[in-house]
Amino acid sequence: MLDLLKDVRVVELTTIVLGPMAGQMLGDFGADVVKVEAPNGDLARYVDPRSQAGVSSMFANNNRNKKSIALDLKTAEGREILLKLIDGADVFLHNMRLQAVERLGLGPAELMARNPRLIYCSAIGFGSDGPYAARPAYDDVIQAASGIASLPTYTGNDPSYVPGVIADKIAALYAASAISAALVGRGRSGRGCEIEVPMFEVMTSFVMAEHMAAASFDEAAPAGYQRLLNRHRRPFPTSDGWIAVLPYTERHWRRTFEELGRGDVLAQPWFADATERSQHVGEMYEILGQEMPKRATDTWIATFERLDVPHSRVSGLDDLLGDPHLQAVGFFAPTDDLENRVRSVPQPVRFRAQPSVPDRRAPELGEDGPALLAELGFGPEAIRGLEARGVLGRMAGSDKEEA
Repeated sequence: MLDLLKDVRVVELTTIVLGPMAGQMLGDFGADVVKVEAPNGDLARYVDPRSQAGVSSMFANNNRNKKSIALDLKTAEGREILLKLIDGADVFLHNMRLQAVERLGLGPAELMARNPRLIYCSAIGFGSDGPYAARPAYDDVIQAASGIASLPTYTGNDPSYVPGVIADKIAALYAASAISAALVGRGRSGRGCEIEVPMFEVMTSFVMAEHMAAASFDEAAPAGYQRLLNRHRRPFPTSDGWIAVLPYTERHWRRTFEELGRGDVLAQPWFADATERSQHVGEMYEILGQEMPKRATDTWIATFERLDVPHSRVSGLDDLLGDPHLQAVGFFAPTDDLENRVRSVPQPVRFRAQPSVPDRRAPELGEDGPALLAELGFGPEAIRGLEARGVLGRMAGSDKEEA
């Protein structure tokens, strides 16, 4: 954990991946992140697989460097405690549907009236100004809506989802970067601002940055970057596995076809012109696909290493755990002291020579509640009363089993 955002307090009312990942990034950079959970906790706490101590891998890898307080926001007392936390915060981050936020009285107008320096960030499914605004949204839905799921159809396959919560995670990156920019802006103006991070629009922007293509300049032109949509662009089978190879420049292609003994391709009149060569990229990919099965993966890797042509073996998930580069940089080494932790998914960005301290493990449900309430002026008796009335949730000792 770094100290770049030291003294910035983030109050986070989020669940699953989108909001928690954004909040974790801010926590990794040193923000004091307070995760506000329902009395039964973020649903991600209970997603398998879990450790022997009952900690979900999904929760542990998206909620480090945070504090946790569990509040029943359906009670007036719980809502008032949340408002007091937000009054002293720099950032409020949520990924609830806007209707639910307004019902709780936590909309931007109300909170920014109380705290004019507040940066208010809504990470939501669809932009609030459009006809889809009230729709529920999860990763699969956004992959379908934004065109991600349709991309395989351009190469002759059925629509399919990326087998990962890519929309949640990309939107989380946008949210964290927008909040960071807003903090810089507030440093100049002294005023907070409202941020909206809609997953649908984020992912449409992400997809169409290259696939707008000719449609950028011609209203009648179809969208789609043809090099990426060519059916021959794919990992290639070798004699014993799979490999990705991407000759990109003329030099790459020339060296590759010389190695393959395909002087006939080099002699084509279109080869030396970058624009014309791009129009024949499918043919060149097809030739690669015909040649790759003739040698083993390691042989090809040595060949492309010698030619200085971009390439990689196709790694499986378990392969990553033993990847020599990732081992050399200590990528999966535990960065916290979470019980039963043998590997972590770390913050991958490195700030050279920047002081850091070990990560704080993902918190138990409500473990920081009493300390946070004490900061707000609640005495021990008042805190015990809140716990007795179910306003303040907490997981401690034998309570873990019941949760």
